[in-house]
Amino acid sequence: MQVSEAGQVLEFAAEVRSRSESRLAFRVGGKVLSRHANLGDSVKAGQVLMRLDPQDLKLGADAAQAALIAAKANRDQQAADLKRFKALKDQGFISGAELERRESALQAAQSQFEQARAQAQAQRNQTEYAALQADVAGVITAVDAEPGTVVGTGTPVLRLAQKGARDVVFHVPEHQVQAFRALSATPGALMVRVWGRDELVPAKLRELAEAADPATRTFVAKADIGEPEGLKLGQTATVVFSSPKRSGVVKLPMAALFESKGQPHVWVLEPASMAVRQQAVTVGGADGNAVVVTAGLSPAQEVVVAGVHTLSPGQKVRRYGAAPVAAAASAGTSTR
Repeated sequence: MQVSEAGQVLEFAAEVRSRSESRLAFRVGGKVLSRHANLGDSVKAGQVLMRLDPQDLKLGADAAQAALIAAKANRDQQAADLKRFKALKDQGFISGAELERRESALQAAQSQFEQARAQAQAQRNQTEYAALQADVAGVITAVDAEPGTVVGTGTPVLRLAQKGARDVVFHVPEHQVQAFRALSATPGALMVRVWGRDELVPAKLRELAEAADPATRTFVAKADIGEPEGLKLGQTATVVFSSPKRSGVVKLPMAALFESKGQPHVWVLEPASMAVRQQAVTVGGADGNAVVVTAGLSPAQEVVVAGVHTLSPGQKVRRYGAAPVAAAASAGTSTR
């Protein structure tokens, strides 16, 4: 065997997504009157995307405005009455208690006016809410309502992917989460290759879920790739994860390992007797088609790589290509 360097290169299927995606909804309920944005359209901040039938909202605004006018008239009347009653009090025609009642009536009328004014403003706002506008620039990625649909307050009708930085979203198996989290901060450990392109784009892990997906038992990861030119939402990508190379490890063909008592083992050849014995090893992963052994073997030892499941402790073998020996069994072979 030879001591060499080994490092894992893992690839994950991924999808390009916007870092921020909003589910847009009306702040009032009603019947969708028209839609002004289609799936995949680029929109600007403030652009009208969808409208509700504003008839009922306008009637509510008119009613609130009428209530405001009535409250203002009542307040003005109470103010005029108080002015006249103050003059009568100064002349001694009414008592102080009557004047206090008139002052209280004016305060109540003022409060009613302010309440009506607030309600009228709220109704005007709701009338404006009949037009759904884009808060930021972006791309429409989903349409969940069409004209004629009656929607409630807060029901999502459009999905908007905000313009800006992009993420690649992929899933990490649970047995690789710890190593992925530990090594992803290393510069150059994460690279992204977009489908149809040969170049690799550097990426930085931005988010790794703490809980596994209940269906796939994998952990969702998001990597930041900035704003590469020509990159489209929804494109397929491959995340390439390279772990640092480790020196002083031994690589063996996968066929050389077998499991015994729940631990990986190999058959080690004793050159003097040409007999084999079991030896437990520690596996540190895979490197291509080879298994990386990090402990349990020394460079001077020879390991059987063929017929390992047919051998037994103390059985004699011969090297591949060597002349048959009467005392040796031909069931196993070994290599350096």
